[in-house]
Amino acid sequence: MLRDRFPCRCVLCHDYGDRAEADQVDESIIGNVRRHGWHVVMVPEDETGPGFAYTIGLAHTYGAPELCMFGRDVHEMHRMLNVLGDLAAAGASLEDGREHRGVPDGGPVRLRSVDMRWCRTFFGRAIGIYRRPPLPFLQVAWPDAGGRFHWEEQAGPEHQESQPRLWLPPDDHPVGVWTVEL
Repeated sequence: MLRDRFPCRCVLCHDYGDRAEADQVDESIIGNVRRHGWHVVMVPEDETGPGFAYTIGLAHTYGAPELCMFGRDVHEMHRMLNVLGDLAAAGASLEDGREHRGVPDGGPVRLRSVDMRWCRTFFGRAIGIYRRPPLPFLQVAWPDAGGRFHWEEQAGPEHQESQPRLWLPPDDHPVGVWTVEL
């Protein structure tokens, strides 16, 4: 179990003496984790790059890896991550290579382990809440209309670039929109 390898050191479990300094975003995250079991951080598309979303709280509440998703509308990713969060809450195993159906419009998603060297690049709020970089994340990959995932050769170039390949070490990741700032 994840908790055996990574005991929870989040701000809900431990008082680090700085709770009075939490900003409104951290207070909102903590409140959602207490009420719902997790929170979804949505980072909208902007001039820097495409949008993405990720969870905070699945590790604290359920001992499951946190989840991240890229390249779709942030509200759609929020809903999809909540579906997977509900599965974790129901005891489903969220692990590398596992496919889950019915998440986006009845279609599949596949989970891939994130190389922990990406945590500081994408998951700063999670690091602040858990007080630990890196921490286990699974990337939720979605297929194109033909059912091809972005790492498959048959996927078109647009779909291949729609999501990063965070299971690769940063130095091995193809250069593109996801690596421009690295």
